[in-house]
Amino acid sequence: MSACAPPHAQHPRPPHSPAPAPRRFPVAGADLSAAVAVFLIALPLSLGIALATGAPLQAGLVAAAVGGIVAGRLGGCPLQVSGPAAGLTVVTADLIHRYGWRTTCGITVLAGVAQLGLGCLRVARGALAVSPAVVHGMLAGIGITIAVAQLHIVLGGSPDSSVLANLRELPAQLARLDPAAVSMSALTLALLTAWPRLPGRTGRLLRRVPAPLVAVTGAAATAALAGLALPRVELPSWHSHALAGLPEGPVLGLAAAVLTTTLVCSVQSLLGAVAVDKLVAARPGPQPHVGRSDLDRELLGQGAANIVSGSLGGLPIAGVAVRSTANVKSGAVSRNSTMLHGVLVVVAALLMVPVLEEIPLASLAALVMAVGIQMVSLHHIRTVTRHREVPVYAATTLGVVALGVLQGVLLGVAVAVALALHRLAHTRITHEEKEGVHHVQVRGQLTFLAVPRLSRALHLVPQGAHAVVELDGSFMDHAAYESLQDWRSAHTARGGTADLAGRRGGIRTAERAPAAECRCRPWTPWRNHQSCFAEAPAAPAGQEAGRELARGISSFQRNTAPLVREELARLAREGQRPSQLFLTCADSRLVTSMITASGPGDLFVVRNVGNLVPPPGEEHGDDSVAAAIEYAVEVLGVRSITVCGHSGCGAMQALLAGGAGPGDTPLRRWLRHGLPSLARTAGDHRDRPRLAGRAPADAVELLCLTNVVQQLAHLRAHASVARALAKGELELHGMYFHVGEAQAYLLARTEGGTEGGTVFEDVAEGVGKGEGAGGRVWATTPGQV
Repeated sequence: MSACAPPHAQHPRPPHSPAPAPRRFPVAGADLSAAVAVFLIALPLSLGIALATGAPLQAGLVAAAVGGIVAGRLGGCPLQVSGPAAGLTVVTADLIHRYGWRTTCGITVLAGVAQLGLGCLRVARGALAVSPAVVHGMLAGIGITIAVAQLHIVLGGSPDSSVLANLRELPAQLARLDPAAVSMSALTLALLTAWPRLPGRTGRLLRRVPAPLVAVTGAAATAALAGLALPRVELPSWHSHALAGLPEGPVLGLAAAVLTTTLVCSVQSLLGAVAVDKLVAARPGPQPHVGRSDLDRELLGQGAANIVSGSLGGLPIAGVAVRSTANVKSGAVSRNSTMLHGVLVVVAALLMVPVLEEIPLASLAALVMAVGIQMVSLHHIRTVTRHREVPVYAATTLGVVALGVLQGVLLGVAVAVALALHRLAHTRITHEEKEGVHHVQVRGQLTFLAVPRLSRALHLVPQGAHAVVELDGSFMDHAAYESLQDWRSAHTARGGTADLAGRRGGIRTAERAPAAECRCRPWTPWRNHQSCFAEAPAAPAGQEAGRELARGISSFQRNTAPLVREELARLAREGQRPSQLFLTCADSRLVTSMITASGPGDLFVVRNVGNLVPPPGEEHGDDSVAAAIEYAVEVLGVRSITVCGHSGCGAMQALLAGGAGPGDTPLRRWLRHGLPSLARTAGDHRDRPRLAGRAPADAVELLCLTNVVQQLAHLRAHASVARALAKGELELHGMYFHVGEAQAYLLARTEGGTEGGTVFEDVAEGVGKGEGAGGRVWATTPGQV
């Protein structure tokens, strides 16, 4: 399949899923209200960014409309809003100054073509490998450049193309400031600052109107009522609007311009998509079924939007954080909100020209200046300080301000690489003796460059002494590992003891004893871990259970955590998006991750005694099971629910023995949810489930199998499940695990057989058979159990 194929082409609807009912209204109410909110923010910001770049003001409206409609329709992040971005202001202003407006449009088109190529090559994830300190430093440098330039317009003057020139001219501009422009700018900034802080219930209602719209509207109305003579927005006829021209200029300069535009547009859009995913995951209430962003598709959508915008004489386009945040917080549930906001911009550009031409340029400049100041984030500065990356951040920021965006980014990357090499080469190794124990501590990366100093420190440990080598870094290469192991072998051979503490990437180093190597797997029972803890003293019987738990945690930290840390860190950033709700028994022999070969983030697991699903409204029901089902379907948007039973289930044995009879213990009350399974077992033998190739071995196994089928029927009675099934958005599966055989079975229905009923097929055989081989693994759909 082509790398450029949209995601929906790779996941066709299952053949047995009913077609979703057509919507009477194509746009949900939440999308409509979100589109209006984003439009009200985008309109003044688009004009302000166009003003800051020196482009025709219509170019900002063109980019806002194209970003909403084209990028919104084709992009891989449905809730991200694209358009003219403050992060592109410096780049675009420099291009217009060097090459003129029509050539800048041509460069925008070429940058879009480059983005299409990168999207087809599926390299979007690679852009996220850029150090966050470089990205934040780039945005901070751009923000400073914007703020300094717009300050001249706020004071009633006009900016220069260079930051340094603007700073030099600032004293002279202060001496000849325009009181009218300053007053309108001050009013705009005051409204921007005060409006989000309005107190009380009335304030909450008023805050629904975006602050940028209030600030610009307030300044325009005040200027009109006071009769102030100020430069205002000028939108000439669209008939005279300049379209793209062929790029003219030196080839190397144009290539650098295309590269810079592509880099800034792509990185800002991809990072914005990741940020939108986090906002959606953190949003309370049911989540839209949009899934995580497809970054390669997002790059394709941004490329197509830049081609269209440049061709129509619009500004370069990227994902915009302010508008995307407003879109998510306004409750948008699909890409319709983004596209509709673009349509509203088109309507405004055609019908609201007289209104837009009342806006003072000083007000727009103050609005953009505030955006530039916000790009210098104190949160980002604290983050890079905590991670000791201030040199990278500072070099990138100063480079962008003094040299330009591309040069500043390259300078920041160079400093980041130099800092990483410095940390790799400069490892601190210390030796000290405490109470007869020699401690050798290694701080930093342990590579072949540090082997001579490591050897010197290790040879300070006397023969026969007890030594502890503490590794406090993140990596150890093979040369350092061999040197450390050779020393430990020689030291123990001479009567000494040595413990290595810590496990680092590259080579594992945390084994306590050289004589025995721990080969335990993550699913190895605790009783088989004894070889890993041979040196631990025996504990009293009452304390042994606690010791086993502590040992298990210690084994995880040493053996498993280094292998899953990166994946868990990704899930912590992006939030959970499991595809399956797995409802199974609390039996200790049933390890869900082992029998499904799943990992972190795959299964949303609910366990209870007997894998029971109380029907909705059942007396003495358990809201925790119903809540988990509702959360999985409505919030997490799982596509499949599996009910998994197992052989030798104690709950089913208790049912057969009358354990759900009269009485008021919690266990008896719970087991009564299994009585429908018991009644179904006593029904028509032709409807009894069986394992592929054989009948149930005894009454307990028959009840265990029947219970899975019955709980699927209970599951379908829940409202959230019924709705998802009716829309074809959910599948139900039955599963059975035979503990003694270590064999998993999926619920299947025979085709063309004579016995009828339901069959639990061997998973391996069922997957390999295919439709024409007499059996198939299946999922229940409406009307089937």
